[in-house]
Amino acid sequence: MRSCLLLLGVAPPPAALGLVLRRRCRRGMASSASSAPARAFQLRLNPLTGDSEWLVVDDAQGDDGEAPPAPGQQQQKQILAATSYLDMLNDAARNRAYRRAIDATVTDPSSRVLDIGAGTGLLSMMAARALAAVGGEGTGSVTACESYLPMGKMMRRVLRANGMEQKVKVLHKRSDEVEVGVELASPADILVSEILDSELLGEGLIPTLQHAHDNLLVKNPKTVPYRATTYGQLVESTFLWKMHDLHNNEATAADGVWLTPGGMETIVSVKRQQHAMQCDALADEIRLLSEPFKVFEFDFWKRPDSHRETKINIKATADGCAHAIISWWVLQLDSAGSVFYSTAPSWVRQSSGMKDWCDHWKQCVWFIQGRGAHTVKDQTLSLRASHNQTSIAYQMNTSDEGCCRSPRDDHLTLLPERILLYGDKDWRSALINVVENALSLRSSPTCLVADDSVFLARLVSSLLPSSEVIAMFPGLRDKGANYLQAVADANNFSVDHIKVIGRRASSLTMDDVKHKKVNLLLGEPFYYGSEGMLPWQNLRFWNERTLLDPLLSEDAFIMPFKGVLRLCAMSLPDLWKSRCSLKDVEGFDHSIVNDTLGACGNLPGEQQGPCLPYYVWQCGYTKKLSKVYSLMDFNFSEPIHSCFGETKIEFSNDGTCHGFAVWIDWVLDEKNSVVLSTGPDSRYWKQGVQLLSKPVEVNPANSSVHVEASFDHATGDITFKSTFS
Repeated sequence: MRSCLLLLGVAPPPAALGLVLRRRCRRGMASSASSAPARAFQLRLNPLTGDSEWLVVDDAQGDDGEAPPAPGQQQQKQILAATSYLDMLNDAARNRAYRRAIDATVTDPSSRVLDIGAGTGLLSMMAARALAAVGGEGTGSVTACESYLPMGKMMRRVLRANGMEQKVKVLHKRSDEVEVGVELASPADILVSEILDSELLGEGLIPTLQHAHDNLLVKNPKTVPYRATTYGQLVESTFLWKMHDLHNNEATAADGVWLTPGGMETIVSVKRQQHAMQCDALADEIRLLSEPFKVFEFDFWKRPDSHRETKINIKATADGCAHAIISWWVLQLDSAGSVFYSTAPSWVRQSSGMKDWCDHWKQCVWFIQGRGAHTVKDQTLSLRASHNQTSIAYQMNTSDEGCCRSPRDDHLTLLPERILLYGDKDWRSALINVVENALSLRSSPTCLVADDSVFLARLVSSLLPSSEVIAMFPGLRDKGANYLQAVADANNFSVDHIKVIGRRASSLTMDDVKHKKVNLLLGEPFYYGSEGMLPWQNLRFWNERTLLDPLLSEDAFIMPFKGVLRLCAMSLPDLWKSRCSLKDVEGFDHSIVNDTLGACGNLPGEQQGPCLPYYVWQCGYTKKLSKVYSLMDFNFSEPIHSCFGETKIEFSNDGTCHGFAVWIDWVLDEKNSVVLSTGPDSRYWKQGVQLLSKPVEVNPANSSVHVEASFDHATGDITFKSTFS
């Protein structure tokens, strides 16, 4: 259950357990060492400024529902709603598998159960119930370890709602802070845990198990899960190839702007790691080039190794070009081998039955560098797999030799979707044409690239070899400067006229632009590190443009000229099911968490969950129920201000409306002649998804919905209200 970026008030977590947005904080939050109420500091990014804001999470406030809400409590709810806790609790197959395995494992009334990464306490309650069923009340024990304080507070509420507060001992600590003889009376003989991500290892599974076996468990303990096995499969996919091979894709654009010039083919690339993705959405675009092959087994009941390597011989099943390895894992939850859970893609699961779509565990994609590895049917290919404490890596050919090395200072690692975008011929052409037209009307202009767009910086520097070009690069900073210098050196041109500021707009003065007014203000907009946020959080460009107003000439050309908020009514049954409100989860009432986790459906009144970012194309079954409507304009020729918009949506298809996909189209020029859409037809960007308070059956004959939206320029948030008729 992924959560949020945390910076801690006591000691930071190990580097291997670095916590990022939508990753879980199971072990990574220190609690106060004193007897005072625990307190932690949670970091929230202000989307309009890029500044970090601290939220205080206090153990003494809000837990019993009687204390007044702490400052920032609403922001904490928004952060929790963006995690995968709710999706995981709605995964019936996962919950059922854990319940069956725990019932089969807890058979001794004197069992001492330790649950690491307890979340809402579901597995702890399962263990306490199983213990009671074998007469273990008063003799056995269950201890729940949950380091993320907001989730620990919620767990206590869930335990209390189910009459379990006296049956489960809660520790607000990382598991590596727990000691036998202090928090634990004696070593546990059963370990229950769910600290798994889509890759299996990314949430710190190995170091967690190592510490537990060394310090917290008896020798030869029972564990749930019992074992995990990772698998892989070679695939051919033009789409996946374009997500990592920018050099060969921009060669087809033939527009003269090289982000990866000859000899520097990988200077802009994806990170050499496994990338989580809903591969079922690509099933029609993938050719399978091998049967599934086993990679590693991880036994939870014994101490795991930190590093291993293995060589795998793979027999090709077809001629082709392997562009990627799609991987997944299978859990054996009980020692008898009767309870399993798999994250395999649909084409593998067909023989063993299908399971519901879920978002918390996806498949993973490892990109084979360059143009891929050619395969010949029945030929044997050699693959080397290795793992460290937090990740699995592959090496198939000589171009993968540097797969595990850290990138050089002048190399940029971007998300696969951005590599895909930068190789898109039409997208590049649109930007090039608009910038060239703007430059044709100006002589020796001063240009400022306001975001982290290396494409615009390279484009303008090539078109204006004698003019001043300023790249703000507020996220890339020195990485962006080093990249531009390396590309210039490789192509024998000077970057003396390019100045990288590496700061936010609020800190710029006329000294930074050599007391010349800026004639061109450009952005995609793109802010490095913010790719997973809601689409309107790129309205940071509007805020930056407002702050830069004193530096702009009266006739300054601003690109994009404006943003248009658009939406489409959607049927999203799979996403709805993963986000719907909780009641009974394997016999335990979880309704108390619905509000905090942003659930939808069966809530008081017309209450609806928050708008959250998703790649709609990866959201299982989807269907458009209306045409695209415009809801609100953001005019960048004006200073940033709050906005309101409304529209009436007429439905064009029958179906069940679960909500709306919402995005921003960027109008590049004042003539409205060039528009770049970030809607669901594009797979480069996430859209916002606003689910309804309850699904509505609609048809074109007699259904419509009135939608209102309000943009708050102080926070960068957009709120929605819909009324059906």
